[in-house]
Amino acid sequence: MKNSRNEKEEESIIPPLLPTYARADVGFERGEGAYVFDEADKKYLDFGSGIGVSNLGHCHPALVKALCDQAGKIWHTSNAYRIPGQEKLAAKISAASFADTMFFTNSGAEAVECAMKMARKYHYENGNPERYRIITFKGSFHGRTLATIAAAGQEKLTKGFGPMMDAFDHIPFHRDMNKVEKAITHETAAIMLEPVVGEGGIKPVSAENLQILREICDRHGILLICDEIQCGMGRTGKLFAYQHSKICPDILCTAKGIGGGFPLGACLATEKVGRAMTTGSHGSTYGGNPLAMAVGNAVMDIMLEKGFFEQVEEISYQLRTELIKLSKRHERVIELVRGVGLMLGLKLHVEPRLFVKKAIKSGLLVIGAADNTIRILPPLIINEDHVKEAISILGQICSDIEKDLPNPEDDEEE
Repeated sequence: MKNSRNEKEEESIIPPLLPTYARADVGFERGEGAYVFDEADKKYLDFGSGIGVSNLGHCHPALVKALCDQAGKIWHTSNAYRIPGQEKLAAKISAASFADTMFFTNSGAEAVECAMKMARKYHYENGNPERYRIITFKGSFHGRTLATIAAAGQEKLTKGFGPMMDAFDHIPFHRDMNKVEKAITHETAAIMLEPVVGEGGIKPVSAENLQILREICDRHGILLICDEIQCGMGRTGKLFAYQHSKICPDILCTAKGIGGGFPLGACLATEKVGRAMTTGSHGSTYGGNPLAMAVGNAVMDIMLEKGFFEQVEEISYQLRTELIKLSKRHERVIELVRGVGLMLGLKLHVEPRLFVKKAIKSGLLVIGAADNTIRILPPLIINEDHVKEAISILGQICSDIEKDLPNPEDDEEE
């Protein structure tokens, strides 16, 4: 028999939430631009952006207006009917990218699921149903559903959830992508990768390697899927990261920044591939709902304004330059700086969780990642003052950490 609510409250003050996150002991009440404020109204510079989501900062006036205006009209109908906002947003994204067609989702994982289904359906419709396997890269991250954790293959994601879906071939992240060709078999349907690896440690794939992968896919009649859930929507200084190269993918998954904080994702495709998804082959109750479309259209309108991406490139150059200078001043803490645009990583000589904890205490939000890396993912609307503030805090954190490190001169004496 369950205890009464009062008895439960006396036993524990732990909220009834699954303990799936090692949450920092801080809660935020409001946000404004590049800042968030906790329950005690302490101010934090947000250089994590909710893991690359709040690309236009917090409470951007245009996004707030778009959502409030739509909320007073209609929230939900169904994908059984036309949703005008979908048609408008699809047209904007299509005009600014390779995509001829797309499907709107609520999240990045859903966008990846759609991409994987599309790849299988494409080969099925073209008389090759045996082509269902997808080549992915070790250290990647594609979501938290059973299929997407299987796609990544990392033990920390898959442990306890077996048996895994047998549809993926995991290979090392190669500096020379010519080696990928050896993994292709008659069952291979596609190669899927993040043009800039996010959770795996902020590792960009070069334009040359993207070109190699494009040529391999064309040679073998398989598809190239770009997972741009974190690196898309202006994060790298282009609308999509693949645009730093001369190639186009067959399918692209995006989310996070596309809604500026409102749940939204999309699976983009060429007409050749997308036409395989016929009536009834896929669906979503909430995907592309009027509220999400109102915000998504507002996000795109801002990003497509003249000079927006040029400003992102300019401020990202300043931030990267200052981070490199910082790393040289604190070589015992920072091993290297890597990334592109405002998707930057500091590979550390120390435990990232320690660094993140100290940053929070100092009023700066950054995000941990694999390969001993912390992610620097500020809103795309930051300015020079924000850069100076972040560098000042990061420098103080490095100095504090160095105080607790062994003195290298002591090692020399030994």
